[in-house]
Amino acid sequence: MVKVRFAPSPTGYLHVGNARAALVNFLFARHEGGQFLLRLDDTDTERGRPEYEQGIYDDLRWLGIEWDEEAKQSSRAARYQEVAEQLKASGRLYPCFENEDELAAKRAALIRRKLPPVYDRAALSMTAEQRAAAEANGKTPYWRFKLSDDSANWNDLVLGGRSIKLTTVSDPVLIRADGTPLYTFTSVVDDADMGITHIIRGEDHVSNTAVQIDLFKAITRKVLPRFAHLPLISGGDGEKLSKRIGSISLKSLRKDGIEPAALCAYLARLGTSKDAAPLPLAELIAQFSLNDFSRSPPRFDASQLLGLNRKLLHHLPYEAVQARLPEGAAPAFWDAVRGNLDMLTEARRWWEVVHGEIITPELPPEALPVIKAASETIPAEMTPENWKGWAAAITAVTGAKGKALYQPLRLALTGEEHGPEMAPLLALMGQERAAKRLAACVAASAHPG
Repeated sequence: MVKVRFAPSPTGYLHVGNARAALVNFLFARHEGGQFLLRLDDTDTERGRPEYEQGIYDDLRWLGIEWDEEAKQSSRAARYQEVAEQLKASGRLYPCFENEDELAAKRAALIRRKLPPVYDRAALSMTAEQRAAAEANGKTPYWRFKLSDDSANWNDLVLGGRSIKLTTVSDPVLIRADGTPLYTFTSVVDDADMGITHIIRGEDHVSNTAVQIDLFKAITRKVLPRFAHLPLISGGDGEKLSKRIGSISLKSLRKDGIEPAALCAYLARLGTSKDAAPLPLAELIAQFSLNDFSRSPPRFDASQLLGLNRKLLHHLPYEAVQARLPEGAAPAFWDAVRGNLDMLTEARRWWEVVHGEIITPELPPEALPVIKAASETIPAEMTPENWKGWAAAITAVTGAKGKALYQPLRLALTGEEHGPEMAPLLALMGQERAAKRLAACVAASAHPG
């Protein structure tokens, strides 16, 4: 059975980049009838926070992503220690004593000689006596994994064939001097123990993959997972989402009013040959394929995300948004405003327009005859059917048509130059409120400033 994992570190809130990785893993697992594991890489006790952990759960559930299994690396210390001892016994995990300054000097010397800055394995030539002396002098070893001398090869499900010579890579540090294991080590042990069949992640992990393949083979005889590396999202700004691309947090998108279904629909096809469409999660699962992803970095287009959000809102029934609308908002209000919303949070403004107060706008002198005529001909009852007749009556008095007629009316009655259709808005607003706003505009023009 297919089994994938999403393994965030609770050292910050989820952002667009890792939300995309989570979503792609989830869609792949569900499409293949497999399992999705949520595994928290929570061994960084200095930067980890409970609120970040809770944020991961909240954000995934907000997106509609459900997991079949959950694990935490912080509960597996004994297992990591067990595997580490096995690697030590086989000679693949060896102690090192160089400090950062010494390592930096070695790298600088190699670079000056135009050689790859690969660790020279000097620690492997130390005798038992030299190691004992180093420890007696107060040095605590950290532990490196001795890489093989051959190449790591795999057929990447997105990038195609890949081969990395392990001799061009430094032996990775797996355990710090304080005994804490590092991500490369814990991740491979977990993947092997938990039966992960496919590892889908960002292209920035490609160099890690070669090391992890070699380590995986050293600790188990299980079948190696398949790998898929997604090209990283490239830049692109939008009017309402102008933060650094990739690091936009889901928390901020939620606050801005982006619908989770719109974000899922956008991220699911970002970097594929398929056009983004406001499809439900079930349809995204049914149509999902890793073969659709391009090898080129996709561009995050905030305007396209907003467009999807707009389309989604336009088709949402009242029951789907009722709990998030202003208290008292009925289906008639939603039907009146939804076609004009980019984000649901904007509904609050139109609620104020039809049920609250607006700032009396400043109108140009040429608009005053229209407003006066509107005030004098306003129908006794404000219904959607009365709107056209009222407009015709104003035209009969002033001769104004088109923009010269409708623009002053919209501005005087709503305080906005653009917005939903006036007929349903006026029905919600009512005759008394509309008359009051028209009178306020007439009075303001009579006493400018």
